[in-house]
Amino acid sequence: MPANSAAVGMPPGPPLPRWMQTLGFILAPVPFIDAARRRYGDVVTFRSLFDPGFVMVFDSLLVKDVLRGSPEQLRAGEANAPLGPVVGERSVLLLDGAEHMRQRKLLLPPFHGQRMRAYEEVMLTAADRAIDSWPVAAEFTLMGSMQSVALEVILRAVFGVGEGQREEDLKRRLREMIEPIANRLGVIMLVLSGGRRGSGAGERFAEQRRRVDEMLYAEIERRRAEPDLAEREDVLSMLVLARDEGGSPMTDSELRDELLTLLVAGHETTATGLAWAFELLIRNPGVLEKLRGELAAGDDAYLGAVVKETLRIRPVISGIGRVVRGEPFEVGEFRPERFLGDDAPDTYTWLPFGGGTRRCIGASFAELEMRTVIRRVLERTDLEPAGKPERAVRRGITFVPKRGVRVMQRGAARPPGA
Repeated sequence: MPANSAAVGMPPGPPLPRWMQTLGFILAPVPFIDAARRRYGDVVTFRSLFDPGFVMVFDSLLVKDVLRGSPEQLRAGEANAPLGPVVGERSVLLLDGAEHMRQRKLLLPPFHGQRMRAYEEVMLTAADRAIDSWPVAAEFTLMGSMQSVALEVILRAVFGVGEGQREEDLKRRLREMIEPIANRLGVIMLVLSGGRRGSGAGERFAEQRRRVDEMLYAEIERRRAEPDLAEREDVLSMLVLARDEGGSPMTDSELRDELLTLLVAGHETTATGLAWAFELLIRNPGVLEKLRGELAAGDDAYLGAVVKETLRIRPVISGIGRVVRGEPFEVGEFRPERFLGDDAPDTYTWLPFGGGTRRCIGASFAELEMRTVIRRVLERTDLEPAGKPERAVRRGITFVPKRGVRVMQRGAARPPGA
C-alpha cells in the first residue's frame, strides 16, 4: 500500500516511518494509538513492519458496521494469518467463507446447552486444587495460579486427558511451546520468521510444535479407537464424532489445529480475565460484599455481571486510554450493575469475544469457567490485596497484570462445601 494513503482514499494516519510505528505498538501501544486517534479521528490508518497499511476503527457504530459486514469482503481469517505457525492452517481462526462456516458448525455443539454443565465439575476440581496450594498469611500471585487452572481445564474438558503421566507430559510440552511466544519479543520473532526453520526462533518453535503434535496425533488416534466414544463428554471426543452437512468427519490435521486453537484462545485469555476479576474485586470491597451476599442467596446474576464488567473494564486483548483535563470526570468505573438493567451493553458494544459471525466459539465456556472459579474462590477463601493496584502490560497478544495480582489469604482455606 502506498505511503501516501490519502491518494487511494485511505483514512489519515501518522506519517511516521513503519519501523517507528512498530516500536509504538510494541513499547507503548495505548498512548501511541490514543495519540493517533486524538489527531486523526475515529478511523485511522497505521503502518508497521508487519503490515504496510491497516485501518483501526474506534467509534462503536462504525465497529458495528464492520462486524455486520460481508464476511466475504471483510476476511478475518486472512487477518489472523500470523497465528498460522501455532494453530495450523486449518484452524477456524484462519479460515474464511464456506470453509470457516463448515468448521464453525462442527465446533459449536460442544460449547452450548447442557453439554456445558459437564465441564463445571472439571472447573471446580481445578479451582480446588489451586486453592489448596495457596499459602496462608504470605504473599503470592494469582496470575500463575489461574494459568494452571485454565490449562488443567483445557486438558480435561477439551482434550479429554485425565490425571496421570500423559496429562503431565502434554502439559509440559504445551507450556514449552507456548511460553517462548507469550511475550512481546517472542511474538515479533514468530511473526518475522513465520515459524519457519532456518532461524533460531523458528527452529526452536518448530521442534517444540513437533513434540506437541506427536502427542496430539497419538491422542486423536487413541480416541478414535475408544469403544465408549459416544458416552464421553470431552470436546475432542465430540469433535471426532462430528460430521458436516455432507457426512464427512474432521481429519486428524483439522482436529489437531482446532485443539491448539482452543488451547491458545482459551488458556492465557481466561487465566488473565480471572486474574483481573480478583484484582478488581479485592480493590472494590462494596462490589465484593454484594457479590458474596448474592451468591449466599443463591443468585448468580450479579456474578455474571461481574464477569462481563471485568472483561469490559480490563479487556484481555484490546486496550484504550484517555487523559482527563480540568474537572474530574468519572467514566469506566468498576460497576457490574450496568449489565443487569434493560439497557445493558449489547454484543456490538461489549466486545471481549469479538462479534458477528466471528464471535469466539468458546465465549460461553470462558464465562462459565470464570463464574465457576470466582464462586469457588469466594466460597473457600478470604483474599486481600498485597501492594499497589495492578497496571496492564502486554504479554504476547494479551494485556496482563504487570505483577501477577499479588494477594494474601486471611486464614486457611475453608473445605469445599463448608
